Amino acid sequence: MAFRSTPDRWGSLTRVLHWLMFALLLGIIPVGFFMSDLPLGAQKMKLYALHKSVGITILGLAALRLAWRATEHRPAAAPMPPWQTWVAGLTQLLMYALLFAIPLSGWVYNSAAGFPLPWFGLVRLPALVHADPALKAAAKEVHEAGVWLLMVLVALHIGGALKHHFVDRDDTLRAMLPFGGRR
Repeated sequence: MAFRSTPDRWGSLTRVLHWLMFALLLGIIPVGFFMSDLPLGAQKMKLYALHKSVGITILGLAALRLAWRATEHRPAAAPMPPWQTWVAGLTQLLMYALLFAIPLSGWVYNSAAGFPLPWFGLVRLPALVHADPALKAAAKEVHEAGVWLLMVLVALHIGGALKHHFVDRDDTLRAMLPFGGRR
């Protein structure tokens, strides 16, 4: 398993970051919906702390992934119509933007609410803004809208990968699978 991407397969670091971020999102989004409906109490505070810590982790991983992507050569794309190439590129660009915007808007929301932000209880992160109820409300809206948009984009991304695999019968999906397969 090559560390760096090859002309026909994504490298191991790219694949690990891709699937790790997917797993974290798969966990954090339902927790976000669940925790907001809980009554104020210890369980809610623990879930909020976990949600914030995982969100900051996603932000850090997104930065790492973007920096790594800038140094990597992409495997050759399967032939497809120009409109599909455009949609895939736009979807990926928007997903990357949201992997920054969602955690940052959550951090702004937390800061504007006047709450501390300890990352897994290890490091206390600084507030990005001063307490501000109007900014808190705006950041919450951006955070929640971003999550909904990200879910739509991830569904499109998954749909595209499955289309490549089952309809086009090319190796696009296999090139990103964690183990086995060849592109």
